[in-house]
Amino acid sequence: MVQTMSAKLILLRGEGPREYELGAFNTLGRHPENTIQIVDRIVSKEHCRITRGPDGRYVLRDVGSLNGTYVNGTRVGEHVLQNGDQISLGNTVLHFVEQPAVTQTLSRKVTMMPGQVQSQVRSRVDAARRFLPAAEIHDVDLLRADYEKLRIAHELSQKLSLEGDLDNLLQKIVDETFALIRADRAVILLYDPKADELVPRYVRQKRDEDEIHLSRSILEEVKSKKQAVLSSDAMVDERFKASKSIIMQGIRSTMCVPLLHDGQLLGAMHMDSTLATGAFTEKDLQLFQGIATQAAVAIQNQRLAEKIEREAATRAQFQRLLSPNLVDQIVRGALKLDQQGAEVEVTMLFADIRGFTAMSERHTPAEMVRTLNDYFEVMVDVLFRHGGTLDKYVGDEIIGLFGAPVALADAPLRAVRCALDMLRALEEFNRLRAERAQEPIRIGIGVNTGPVIAGAIGSSQTLQYTVIGDAVNVAARLCSVAGPSEIIISDTTRQACGAGLRVEAREPVQLKGKSARMPIYRVLGLEDLPADAPRVTQNLRPT
Repeated sequence: MVQTMSAKLILLRGEGPREYELGAFNTLGRHPENTIQIVDRIVSKEHCRITRGPDGRYVLRDVGSLNGTYVNGTRVGEHVLQNGDQISLGNTVLHFVEQPAVTQTLSRKVTMMPGQVQSQVRSRVDAARRFLPAAEIHDVDLLRADYEKLRIAHELSQKLSLEGDLDNLLQKIVDETFALIRADRAVILLYDPKADELVPRYVRQKRDEDEIHLSRSILEEVKSKKQAVLSSDAMVDERFKASKSIIMQGIRSTMCVPLLHDGQLLGAMHMDSTLATGAFTEKDLQLFQGIATQAAVAIQNQRLAEKIEREAATRAQFQRLLSPNLVDQIVRGALKLDQQGAEVEVTMLFADIRGFTAMSERHTPAEMVRTLNDYFEVMVDVLFRHGGTLDKYVGDEIIGLFGAPVALADAPLRAVRCALDMLRALEEFNRLRAERAQEPIRIGIGVNTGPVIAGAIGSSQTLQYTVIGDAVNVAARLCSVAGPSEIIISDTTRQACGAGLRVEAREPVQLKGKSARMPIYRVLGLEDLPADAPRVTQNLRPT
């Protein structure tokens, strides 16, 4: 089983409390253009970077900050982050947390032993009896014992409401019940409607046993009648006298209660004692049923949460093909893939690897596929963070859109910021490749703004959201003009970005299909913004 990991930074000291989910490439610093802005006077404009490597590990690197970056109290230049690391930038402290998916299996082998249930039940337990009113209690020790049980049951209800993983939830239910009621063994079972049987999921016992035998007779009684069973001496209880498992293990006292939610059977909880006759009282059964009620609600809530997570996972898979803002538009019904386009003003970004063909000749196809996947992981993360839409991959080329399908007033500036961030992310990506003795990747980027037709293109069976028009062709040709680590933009994009963009004019070029030479510009950077300026990028937010 593959274990997935997610990571985040928790702000412990500073402007908080806040949590930041980490992407493939993250920058931290005082400047608002950072992925995570740290409002701290002694933090540098760009203080450090955190990059997720191909192996899934997050690497922190200080980028020449004045006051340094510290991990667990030690100043570092570069550091592979571990779960629980404490990062200090100036007066700001952040906690690095990795969250693996937790999977738990049944720790003991549980066998269901056959047995016959008597046609008539000779005695029933009135489990609805309440605790005595305070005025009727005269035994202080009894009062204290009852209070302690109710206290534990109350704490259990609070603990169960905070647990999101089913296996951890079941373990908490059984372990907390063990603390509440004295028993030798406890088992929780979940109902399988397809097989119409109760399946053991978690067990706890005081003595180590290789195998545990549960009485099918007792479980069938609970499942069929949806009623609790309390036997003061199961070995002589007429209902279960034919059960081999009870005889084999010398079970003297047993409690088994159904897990019910709105009348639906979710499972059962079983506790027994092999030493004491009458180990459980009716009051124990009442508490046990109360716990079962709380447990059933928690299990049902967890199942609903799992359903939501599965839907979110399906959505995430969809987002692997379409950018998040495009998925949002489709889910909200604001965008229909109906093969009808609309004319919109869009900024296109083309990013292409330089020398890719020559690189492919030096490496195997499998190596090149891994390289492309690792590269796309970082680049698309940057694209999405700046609000861009992934149009498509064309070999080693990425095509991104700004302003479609979601209109963006600052689309040209976003595209240029994204291009600059891509080069910064590529710098870290190549640093990690160098550590593995792998050759660096160089890219050229072209950006153009203009009117296009945006919509769904394809057959009735397969559609793809894309843009078509002369402005797209111009962006592609600007990309071909750009050298390694260069961003070349058109005059329309330059004008739309405003005065804050620093550029270098290049010789006008004759683009294929154009009668006149076109002025082009190389992007040098952006004018510095004050530290309190609002950020343009909005996809990565504190949680």
